[in-house]
Amino acid sequence: MSVNRLLRVGTVAVASLGVLALSACGSDPEPSGSSSPEGSASTADCPQGTLNAEGSSAQKNAIEEVIAKYNEKCADVTVNYNPTGSGAGIKQFNAAQVDFAGSDSALKTEAADGDSEAATAAKRCQNNAALNLPMVIGPVAIAYNVEGLDKLVLDGATAAKIFQGTIKTWNDPAIAKLNAGTTLPSAPISVYFRSDESGTTENFTKYLAAAGGGAWTGKPAKKWTGTGAGKEKSAGVAEGVKSTPNSITYVEWSYAVDNKLGVAQVDNGSGTPVELTAESAGKALAAAKVKGTGNDLSMSLDYATKEAGAYPIILVTYEIACSKGLPAEKTALVKSFLSYFASTEGQASLTELNYAPLPDEIRTKVDAAIQSIS
Repeated sequence: MSVNRLLRVGTVAVASLGVLALSACGSDPEPSGSSSPEGSASTADCPQGTLNAEGSSAQKNAIEEVIAKYNEKCADVTVNYNPTGSGAGIKQFNAAQVDFAGSDSALKTEAADGDSEAATAAKRCQNNAALNLPMVIGPVAIAYNVEGLDKLVLDGATAAKIFQGTIKTWNDPAIAKLNAGTTLPSAPISVYFRSDESGTTENFTKYLAAAGGGAWTGKPAKKWTGTGAGKEKSAGVAEGVKSTPNSITYVEWSYAVDNKLGVAQVDNGSGTPVELTAESAGKALAAAKVKGTGNDLSMSLDYATKEAGAYPIILVTYEIACSKGLPAEKTALVKSFLSYFASTEGQASLTELNYAPLPDEIRTKVDAAIQSIS
């Protein structure tokens, strides 16, 4: 079955499962960007100007596609997105260098040194809250390049040992046990990781910590603490694996597909290894809950789910935007573009790029939060 066909099937699963898992707020209004019969912005509602944003490289392919579709409706708006990584995006947003940020993890409310990310963002928003708006759902693939290895199964503990550096060769007994009947090379495993501060790294290490049975010794964070060689951004680690035999990395699914890398199936403890598809990612999303309050839509993901058929390594990319505090012309631009991004048309454009669209119950909540921006 082709990837695109799987995605079309998975899209239905994501939406239906999201309805079961996430409570609705009644009949929320259709996004303003979806007011026309086709679900697209009316050119009469389009502002003019330039919008600058930065952050998550995991959503690069998604946001570039949405920008192109948005510009078909609103040709007088220039949207620039720089995929420097989640950490850099939040820093640039908090420094008032960009109008919104993309991050694969919500703003942290706990302070490490000085103010927390959320507190610093509120200052940037003229002492108003910054909103975490989930916009892109991207499964994280454990992607590999081993000649002749068409199928690879890993569980949380084995993956944690590989990325921790405890397991060093492909024919290690732990890998061989999960892949009975498969010929594995004796070659050393070359691990690639994100050298920049990355929300993908944070989500992946949350999985290793939750499902690794203690094999992962570091704390989940945007900065990598395991073994391997560092490459910048999603494109960097994907290219590193593509060009290096017997290598492995963690990367947003679309980059693995684009680079024709092998993608490991994950044994989540349910008894049957789970292939990464939009449907299996949707089953994991069904266990997610909104933990934020009001218009803050930060989400809690269950990385240790043992549900049959659920692929547990997913990330949600948030757009970080001021609830208030931007100049009026920037506010109009932010609301117009993000409204389109959250619309049925904007989300539908992501399925062919190996992303999963927002479940409708979440999508309408996101739009309501966007419309509250003033």
